[in-house]
Parts: sequence; C-alpha cells; structure tokens
Amino acid sequence: MGNGAKAQQKRERNAKDAAKGASSQLKVNQKALSVQCTVCKQTFLQTIKRPALEQHMEKHAGKDFNTCFPNFSG
Repeated sequence: MGNGAKAQQKRERNAKDAAKGASSQLKVNQKALSVQCTVCKQTFLQTIKRPALEQHMEKHAGKDFNTCFPNFSG
C-alpha cells in the first residue's frame, strides 16, 4: 500500500468523523446543575461537596445550612 492510499484512507476517516457533528457538553452541564441555594437561587453542579456549599452559605448571614440547601444529600 502506497502513501497515497494511506492519505486517502485518512481523509475518508476524517470526513466520517466530521459528519458526526460537534458534540457539545453544554446541555449535559445544564442538567447537572441540580443543587440550588433557596436564598439566592444560585445553582451548583450535583458533584459539589458540602465544604464548598458551606463557603457559599457564609454569604447569607444568619442562615444555616438546612435553610440554604434543604434538599442536599451528600
């Protein structure tokens, strides 16, 4: 097999991959924003840890964790 055939195969492979279209992560990320602060309505990814939420909670003086994030389980 010559180099011309290899180049043609690569072009065909790349054309097939390009036909699939761009795969965007935006819709998946939007669905993953499942933790929401009930005070300010800011959303967080579902993989967030409690210490990060406690740091956010410090912005809301006088509010406890269960008031800000009543549905958080983690």
